[in-house]
Amino acid sequence: MKKLLAGGIVLAALLAAVSLSQSRIEPLQKADSNGLVIKSEAKNPFTHLKLNADSDQFQFVVVSDRTGGHREKIFSRAMRQINMVQPEFVVSVGDLIEGYTTKEETIKEQWDEFDGYVKTLEMPFFYVPGNHDLTNKVQMQKWGERYGRRYYEFTYKNALFLCLNSETPPDDVSAIDKEQIEWLKKTLAANAGVRWTFVFLHKPIWTAKDLKANGWGEVESLLADRKYTVFCGHVHRYEKFVRNGNNYYQLATTGGGSRVRGADHGEIDQIALVTMKPKGPVMANIMLDGILDDELKLPESDEQGVKRKILPTHPAAGRVTIGGVPHAGATVGLHRWDADTQKFVSTADGRTDEDGRFKITTYARFDGAPVGEYAITISKAHAVFGSPTTTTLRVPIREGENVMKLDLPPK
Repeated sequence: MKKLLAGGIVLAALLAAVSLSQSRIEPLQKADSNGLVIKSEAKNPFTHLKLNADSDQFQFVVVSDRTGGHREKIFSRAMRQINMVQPEFVVSVGDLIEGYTTKEETIKEQWDEFDGYVKTLEMPFFYVPGNHDLTNKVQMQKWGERYGRRYYEFTYKNALFLCLNSETPPDDVSAIDKEQIEWLKKTLAANAGVRWTFVFLHKPIWTAKDLKANGWGEVESLLADRKYTVFCGHVHRYEKFVRNGNNYYQLATTGGGSRVRGADHGEIDQIALVTMKPKGPVMANIMLDGILDDELKLPESDEQGVKRKILPTHPAAGRVTIGGVPHAGATVGLHRWDADTQKFVSTADGRTDEDGRFKITTYARFDGAPVGEYAITISKAHAVFGSPTTTTLRVPIREGENVMKLDLPPK
């Protein structure tokens, strides 16, 4: 009897010990509504369990100019790279085909080629027209036959997306026309309660002198009571503007004509990855040559580029000073006189560093300029030097090394 009693006591003790041990183990814990399940103890090998996720959070990509002398493989390859990034959708800012033709068969071939590239995307692609896409009445007609509206809107997770048209052929005026303004008024009124507004158009028409004439002044007035972000292209150079407390992004290229001098010149092949969070968007510029597959390779492509007539170039560099002081952050432009058109043609340029020094580029990074006589323009200096028609600076480019010492009088 004593043995049985002792055995019972031992068994009870063991059961109590097991029960106590189990009570000290934290149960598997569901951290949030995203499905994360992990054991949480007094000390843990992680910082916290608040995932970077929200029911209202989403990502989209913006692609920029493909044309204006597009280079081989880049845009078509970018579509496959975007599939690696996996945004919810993609929006363009125009200049999708080379255009500038009234030949219907050529227009069809160019759009067929482009559509073939964007159809490889695993997510929707939203078209926005540029000047290469809507150059004349024939191109406008063909756009309408293929894509219908030249401007439109959509909403996603309580964010409004405005895809505008800055092209008004055959007037060759960059503007938001009155018809579009009236549409915009109605669209904004119907979407007064959205948490954010995104605006996409091709040209940075807010840099024009007369914002009343081109309609952008009224666009900004209509947007004044809401939070918004603007994306454009056209210039083939990245630049960020801040207007009325809102960010305006002028993207570089996604395969379009570019001297590709690098991020310090704003000349890169890129996509913009935008993450919309509860408090607002977070924008990341992603250079295409940094998006590699799981074997560290760029996707293959057979896209052909535009063949250009390239003249021999010769190294050209120099220094700009104003009253002996280095003129930093300025663009030095070389302009040739065209006897046929009786106009100056912008041929090459360079950008000054902190010491006022620059290197000239015509076709590719710091390749110099062709032989010839040039009018020189310099930005951020006296107004007279800002235009090839008014500048007094002239320089010859000869075979071999060319060095320019440009000392301007004090302002």
